[in-house]
Amino acid sequence: MTLAAASLSLAGCTHSAPDPVIAAFEANLAAHASATEALSDWCKARGIDPDGQITVQFVRGADEAPPADLRETLGVSADETLGYRHVKLVCGNVVLSEAHNWFVPARLSAEMNRQLAETQVPFGKVAASLNFTREPISSARRGDPGCPAEAISTYRALLRLPDGQPLALVVECYTEANLGPKP
Repeated sequence: MTLAAASLSLAGCTHSAPDPVIAAFEANLAAHASATEALSDWCKARGIDPDGQITVQFVRGADEAPPADLRETLGVSADETLGYRHVKLVCGNVVLSEAHNWFVPARLSAEMNRQLAETQVPFGKVAASLNFTREPISSARRGDPGCPAEAISTYRALLRLPDGQPLALVVECYTEANLGPKP
């Protein structure tokens, strides 16, 4: 499915009788350009961890196949290098999300690329100074084939630089832990 077709499918996406906590969670995601920022705020608000510090755990050996139209979507040639991160986003000791992120290293600074390769800092935090925006492509509740079975919500989004250039394509699988304690 091309990006345009996926965008159209989002417009027809409806969810029946949403759980109010899931609806609030999804509204929080929609209010932020960065999933990292959204998860930090959510983590604090729900009392999952008072600091809301988001870190990553790298997932090895379970990489998602890139979408067939990835290079077209990201606006890169066949010979341009792409980066990929498969991580779990963690707040405190609670896994809130599992994410696949294909990105264009040439659109990041050398220091940003170093941090993505060598640290547990989330992509959204590393690239925050670029002032990217988040363009939703599709969303689903439970049952997305690219996500673990226990995922409550899945988002596919394109991160764009202020000049409109695509920076990254993300697939985010949000866990049931997001429905956790409220203070």
